[in-house]
Amino acid sequence: MASERILGFVLAGGEGTRLRPLTRERAKPALGFAGGYRLIDFVLSNLVNSGVGPIYVLAQYKPNTIVEHVAAVWGQRVKALLPADRQGYSGTATAVQQNMSVIERAHPDLVAVFAADHVYRMDVRQMADFHRRRDADVTASALPVPGQEAASFGVIGADPDGRIEELEAQRGRP
Repeated sequence: MASERILGFVLAGGEGTRLRPLTRERAKPALGFAGGYRLIDFVLSNLVNSGVGPIYVLAQYKPNTIVEHVAAVWGQRVKALLPADRQGYSGTATAVQQNMSVIERAHPDLVAVFAADHVYRMDVRQMADFHRRRDADVTASALPVPGQEAASFGVIGADPDGRIEELEAQRGRP
């Protein structure tokens, strides 16, 4: 569906404690990468090049480092939003829930939620097509990791067709 409207939420919330001292002064997604780029530029580039819009960055930890970069580099194509209160977002679901009015105003066909600190290249429209073909409620992108490293990530249990049967939040992070 060429005219399908996909709203993008980019979660830029974590402290990035494993990368201290780099994250002492700035949010992990605002860390420099290859010259003038920032980690957040990977996901924003994927979304923009996939025709996703509108795009909102949900900034939390040291948000000024993200807001300034997004405004300077991405201009009006991407808007940064701050949490409604000082408590911030307690997770992905809370971040989306606190911004339901944005979704309601945009009337998108799909909502894509991505992390701001991952390095990858993706055509989001391919993922949206997969989602639609499967008539899924939710589609998640994940990579296999060795069992001994799994505690550092969210863990997905899937059936042979790839349907999610279990989801365990990350644990064991310092």
